Amino acid sequence: MIVGTAGHIDHGKTSLLQALTGQTGDRRPQERERGMTIDLGYLYAELEPGAGLTGFIDVPGHEKFTHNMLAGAQGIDLVLLVVAADDGVMPQTREHLAIVQLLGIPRALVAITKCDRVQAGRVEEVQRQILDLLGAGPFADAPILALSSVSGQGIDALRRLLLQTQREVQKRSREGGFRLAIDRAFSVAGAGIVVTGTALSGAVTVEDRLVLGPLGKTVRVRGLHAQNQPAEQACAGQRVALNISGERLALEQIHRGQWLLSEWLHAPTQRVDIEFQLLPGERTFEHFHPVHLHLGTQDVIARVALLEGPRLNPGEHMFAQLLINAPVHAVKGDRLILRDQSAQRTLGGGLVLDPLAPARQRRSPERLAQLEALARGESLEQALPVLLDHSAGGLDPQRLERQFNRPREGWSLPTNVRLIDTRQGPVLFNVQRWGQLKFTLLEKLAQFHEREPDQMGPDRDRLRRFSGLALERSTFISLLDELRAAGSINASGPWLHLPDHQVQLNAEDEALSQQLQPLFQQAGFDPPWVRDVAKTVGKEDAVVRLLLRKLARQGLMHQVVRDLFISDTVLRQMANVLLELAKENPQIQVTTLRDALGLGRKRCIQYLEYFDRVGLTRRLGESRQIRPDNALANACAQ
Repeated sequence: MIVGTAGHIDHGKTSLLQALTGQTGDRRPQERERGMTIDLGYLYAELEPGAGLTGFIDVPGHEKFTHNMLAGAQGIDLVLLVVAADDGVMPQTREHLAIVQLLGIPRALVAITKCDRVQAGRVEEVQRQILDLLGAGPFADAPILALSSVSGQGIDALRRLLLQTQREVQKRSREGGFRLAIDRAFSVAGAGIVVTGTALSGAVTVEDRLVLGPLGKTVRVRGLHAQNQPAEQACAGQRVALNISGERLALEQIHRGQWLLSEWLHAPTQRVDIEFQLLPGERTFEHFHPVHLHLGTQDVIARVALLEGPRLNPGEHMFAQLLINAPVHAVKGDRLILRDQSAQRTLGGGLVLDPLAPARQRRSPERLAQLEALARGESLEQALPVLLDHSAGGLDPQRLERQFNRPREGWSLPTNVRLIDTRQGPVLFNVQRWGQLKFTLLEKLAQFHEREPDQMGPDRDRLRRFSGLALERSTFISLLDELRAAGSINASGPWLHLPDHQVQLNAEDEALSQQLQPLFQQAGFDPPWVRDVAKTVGKEDAVVRLLLRKLARQGLMHQVVRDLFISDTVLRQMANVLLELAKENPQIQVTTLRDALGLGRKRCIQYLEYFDRVGLTRRLGESRQIRPDNALANACAQ
């Protein structure tokens, strides 16, 4: 169990821990000289023989060091709220209590200290103040003990309560990747760099490799201590010290606020969607207001974009997006604290819903529905159906792994969820949604055919643009591939079309086609260029070129080079010539075809290169061979 203190300056937090453990948390010379705690103090003690070590984090009570208090409050199991009998409830008492409540710390004990300095009536008065302070909050039933660190009054009772609580505290789950928020880093002679912090999830073992964020530097765990004891493994809920090493790793690179993570969890972010709770005593909070963000042991500047309105009233909550000026790490369910720009008072807190928040459409009804599901559901399985229903492009499972700190191997996906393989990795889709996308794409392709009846169809990228589907290119290609595999869409070269679609010419094109066909039939193996055809029929080059391309899509013509077309009938005759030449010699030379057709060398090379493209021939050096499995070769052979 990890216990953290809280309370106003000079209320006896450090003295109480010293009476309880026999150790002092103020070990820095400046703390002893000034008689006040400045930074975090760490103590470990066995409250009774065989009970195991309990970790204590002593926090500063001065308002100037609240940022240090926040770094120590993350991940504790129980807060020991200290109130001095002579002073009673003071400003930092209230602020520290608000902080631990916003952080969702599950348990609390209240210690009224310095009872040896006051009359019994004063102790009762302070008890009433504390009961009023706790009110109807989560710690309303917290035990309150009157004690004195000097005389020892009540210390044994406090120790018994701590032992009872320690037996009741449940061990944290070891599921998910390892996460440690660094609060100290130092060098030990003969060992090297050591970092300490509270393990928030997962487990770590000696020789494991972790990532130091946000640098992304890989480090190796050379050794570790858990709860101040040498160990081979440490897990969530323990105070951990890790001896780490890495290539060119220097102590100057490491500081409070950084993270050590399992490698697959590393995903620095500067946009985080949260559920923001504004404290009741605060003033109205305006959209895009700057704040200090305390997350883990980090303290960074951010702006709060309110997602459901221009302002938030005291005591209310609202979905918001944090735009952060430095990379941070978080997973769903993390708690955070927001303080004002001057870092003088606590404004409220938040629950992380999505640590990888989108920059666009963040206020759309679909996105707000997703955030509502994330706020309602604790687990991935609970939130997933709604997330998918409001995600037009599917969900990236790797992103969900990092968001929920849940490796995919442990997921229990609903039966109506599919994992679609794409070239960029798998994507999750609702089965009904995937089927609707297929139906929509077929509808859009049919509309394209209605608009452009004289075209065989769009190519892949044009169809994607025309369909307007909100899909990544790789996901769209997977959708298209499934439709093609099922025979719902056919491809003629790069052109995509419905199986029963045929290119239809308008009346003007049909009349011009009747003029062109005799010209190409009469020309045989030496067809005219587009410019010559256009001059013959009295049309613009572009008009003739466009019609010949339409006829090529119908399979009536073939485009050999840009402005050279040949009719399908003549091309098949030429293919037969090639097949006959191959019977005499499988190695067909350019000169052999030249002599057989009675054409120039350049024209024969153009024809052979076209046959290479359509797969009738294969070039081997300066000669060609017939591909026996080619459809054109088989058609000519019949």
